[in-house]
Amino acid sequence: MILAISLASASDPSPLQDFCVALNDTKHAVFVNGKLCKDPKLATADDFFFSGLDNPGNTSNAVGSRVTPVNVDQIPGLNTLGISLVRIDYAPYGGLNPPHTHPRATEILVVTQGTLYVGFVTSNPDNRLFTKVLKAGDVFVFPVGLIHFQFNVGKTNAVAFAGLSSQNPGVIGIANAVFGSAPAINPDVLAKAFKLDRKMVEYLQTQF
Repeated sequence: MILAISLASASDPSPLQDFCVALNDTKHAVFVNGKLCKDPKLATADDFFFSGLDNPGNTSNAVGSRVTPVNVDQIPGLNTLGISLVRIDYAPYGGLNPPHTHPRATEILVVTQGTLYVGFVTSNPDNRLFTKVLKAGDVFVFPVGLIHFQFNVGKTNAVAFAGLSSQNPGVIGIANAVFGSAPAINPDVLAKAFKLDRKMVEYLQTQF
């Protein structure tokens, strides 16, 4: 029985085929991981291609940043391959990629333009903050699942590219999730958790 259980729970850490092009149509498809797979004989070069990361993202928004993702939704050939990419643009001083987590991926970020203050916080009970100020050519790693951020401390636009160890890393914005959930979390819960007045919580909930 123990052997049977161990075999039933075993899995390969990597796909057992060269690739599995994502397919939304269930006809002539096989489910492997994440999305259905196109018949390999029908795959084309376009299934592994994306164009546009040379285009700056529009940072005219409340946080002053724009993330351009390149994951399995943009490149179907990434399905099962466990990797994706993003471009992040930051407005001059104050452009922020707010505190967030990726539940399924470690992130490695390289700055190509500007100066960024970046960091992550470890889990309880330590809640240690690790930070660096990065310039063009610098690289920083955000471990899987930990809260992290990037903030443009320079006077010019900043640009960074990041690789993530999942075809679909997911993103949980801390402020958005806590204060912008649908339906809203009971304000009394948040008031006690964040040691805030209930009216302040209700105000913050209107902002997300």
